[in-house]
Amino acid sequence: MLELNTPVQYVKGIGPKLAEVLATKGISTVEDLLYYLPFRYEDRLNPRRISELRPGEMASIIAEVRGSALLRTRRGPLFELTVGDPTAPSLPERPSSQPGMFGAVRSSLKCIWFHGAYLQDRFQPGQLLALYGKVETPKAGRARLELINPQFEILHGETPDSAADSLEIGRIVPVYGSMADGKITSRWFRRVIHGALENLTPDVPDAIPAAIRKRMRLAPRREAFWQAHWPPENASLAELQMARTPAQVRLIFEELFFLELGLELKRRKMRALPGIAFKIDKRVREAVKRILPFHPTAAQKKVLKEIAGDMRQPVPMRRLLQGDVGSGKTIVALEAAIIAIENGHQAALMAPTEILATQHYLSARRILEPCGYRVALLTGSLDQQQKRDTRRHIAQGNAQLVIGTHALIEEKVEFGNLGLVIVDEQHRFGVMQRMKLMKKALADEEEESSANQSSDKKSSVTGETPVLRKAPRSDEKEDLQPDVLVMTATPIPRTLALTLYGDLDVSVLDELPPGRSPIVTRRVSDERAAEVFGFVRKQVVAGHQAYVVYPVIEENEERELKAATRMYDEIRKKVLPDLRIGLLHGRLASDDKEIAMRRFQRGEIDVLVATTVIEVGVDVSNATIMVVEHAERFGLAQLHQLRGRIGRGAAKSYCVLMTGNKISPEGELRLDTMVRTTDGFEIAETDLQLRGPGEFFGTRQAGLPAFRVANLIRDRELLEVARREAAALISGDDVTEAERSRALVHLRSHWQRRYGLVEVG
Repeated sequence: MLELNTPVQYVKGIGPKLAEVLATKGISTVEDLLYYLPFRYEDRLNPRRISELRPGEMASIIAEVRGSALLRTRRGPLFELTVGDPTAPSLPERPSSQPGMFGAVRSSLKCIWFHGAYLQDRFQPGQLLALYGKVETPKAGRARLELINPQFEILHGETPDSAADSLEIGRIVPVYGSMADGKITSRWFRRVIHGALENLTPDVPDAIPAAIRKRMRLAPRREAFWQAHWPPENASLAELQMARTPAQVRLIFEELFFLELGLELKRRKMRALPGIAFKIDKRVREAVKRILPFHPTAAQKKVLKEIAGDMRQPVPMRRLLQGDVGSGKTIVALEAAIIAIENGHQAALMAPTEILATQHYLSARRILEPCGYRVALLTGSLDQQQKRDTRRHIAQGNAQLVIGTHALIEEKVEFGNLGLVIVDEQHRFGVMQRMKLMKKALADEEEESSANQSSDKKSSVTGETPVLRKAPRSDEKEDLQPDVLVMTATPIPRTLALTLYGDLDVSVLDELPPGRSPIVTRRVSDERAAEVFGFVRKQVVAGHQAYVVYPVIEENEERELKAATRMYDEIRKKVLPDLRIGLLHGRLASDDKEIAMRRFQRGEIDVLVATTVIEVGVDVSNATIMVVEHAERFGLAQLHQLRGRIGRGAAKSYCVLMTGNKISPEGELRLDTMVRTTDGFEIAETDLQLRGPGEFFGTRQAGLPAFRVANLIRDRELLEVARREAAALISGDDVTEAERSRALVHLRSHWQRRYGLVEVG
């Protein structure tokens, strides 16, 4: 018998070589194999007859090959396959007198694959096929329907194994993603997984406590595996496709439950650590009010109250501050920094880019230095003497607010008395940088001494040493964890926030400061470029400034950088020769970037031609128009972030999305969404649905777990329930000590390995 932890190579039909291939896809044990669920199901219990097909529907068909031909066209080879209803009794007997569209009974169907020369030798007359695809309307004058590029499987003629064929027809059939460039097929997975289930031990362990299983009406684990792969005949095909059968719900809930259980443990572990109990008295409140450049919004007041409440507690604050572009997150973060500084501690603000760090530094100096606070900047581009001087001021505690890039995590940087860590645009940091920052354990004197001796030998990015270090102080009895405030201008749907930042409390700034005018967004064809740049000139003549943005996918993609540079020359010499044009992109030296940014801020540049390097960090209230060329090539979140660079003053602002001729359906939806709304959270929801959770943040660096069966869009409600049930288990509600212990052991042995990157505390 097979156990769940049996290596997959011992499953019949696999062996050592195929096991190596499966391991590259995360399938190493029988349990991993059983979690490789079908991505859809076909109804081959009641497949459609050709005479029953209707245009526009998705249909499963069991058909027999009648003939094929490879046709040469001007657009390339076209493979045409003619199929008919089987002559063998593979389909249930039903009356076949139903007429077709033109009154005749259809008995054959054309299947067409564009560029299908590779299929020329795949089919033989008499073979039985399972076909799945959309039924297309016939062309004028043709009394037949077509399947264009349908998915197919050869049922007879590929193998004489009748037992294997019984898994293909006469039932609801699972369809799996193929592997190894199609060499490991869906049919192979059906045979192997069916055999594994038949040989699986009856005693499958279940670590979810009985009370939770009863409350959630969860199917037994072994039964759930069986029915998720091989649904019973009475299963609802609609529920299967939506992953809402009892078997699928059981497996989805299990995955989310143990994820949330791990996050709940991290949350409680962090709250058990000693933190700094900041005093917030009349003196501190007056200091906070003194730095405000404007009357705060109701949302800012609410969020500051939440942050201040956390900072009062003798446990470390771990809070996520979400706010749409322009919602005033920075001033809230500076208010939190003042609370720490007025209590005799330092604050550190870490940003992902030098442009953004410099922007924060200039803003902080403008707001804080008139009130007597000392602000320091530490970035990689400073010369060595400047870095040494800055590090000395930080270690001595002279710098009260330290702003920087990942240079802050270098081991040479020591803080005199760090009390608050602020991370801006958190998702842009790599996994190791984020983990080091969030763990933020202050080293004792012995660790400091050891680390300092080896600081030149260890990597500042991948080492396990603390991110922000504290200089040894002999008068301290214990190390107190600093508070951590994570900020992001990328609106995160609640479901993702619960998962990515499950051990952080969440605050949301959902109100823009007063005096902001809504941004008018329009999309136009690039054929109207002259008209658009004429409007840009009018805005500049009226005393405003403009951005013109060109797409760049990666900062080292030379072709795109050359396009931005070339258009800078064209705009400067031909399109707007009478205006002052500047250029800003990622390949410029740090000093040149800063010079361009400051010139634009001082109003010495009328039009800034840029790449997406301006997506975060450039804040110029006089900029009222942004032109985004080839807007269809940008992601939805990226477009929203870019648009957030304008509309920061009282003047009316305009965002013009210029597009080429070829736009995909997804591109159309992105552009329409941008025109329809400026609500970042609505945009984020649409973006999540378009790209899926795995790509929402662009890379796995964001820490998003690789779910096996769960889907954060589809399974939102189950995630909420799993979160509540995990908290109840830790609290001891309705579970025995033995059940809680079994669940925690299962978590550590099965799930911690998979979700170890979800690390924010």
